[in-house]
Amino acid sequence: MPRLGVPPTLAGSLRSTNCVESLIGICRDHSRNVKRWRNGQMALRWCAAGMVEASTQFRRVNGHLHLRSVRTALERHVATENVSINDAQSDPRSRLNDHRTVAELRGS
Repeated sequence: MPRLGVPPTLAGSLRSTNCVESLIGICRDHSRNVKRWRNGQMALRWCAAGMVEASTQFRRVNGHLHLRSVRTALERHVATENVSINDAQSDPRSRLNDHRTVAELRGS
């Protein structure tokens, strides 16, 4: 996170998994009375309903004003990584350019 220039207030919020754990807990509580799960679509519907329920309890992330600058920094980082991956793929000596199967690699 320091390489992206994330301020300490936002970094603390992004390092914590509390918000995700809270969402999962609310979804679990919302669907706990379902006794017979019919299929995956039903599970998705109940999960979505739980997320809508959880969204009423969300609060603003500390340091939310810096999210736009973090997004820009991430996009810039991804763009440079893609360039270096593309350069590596165009190099015939690159391991990324190797299309052999795992069995062939183990045998060699």
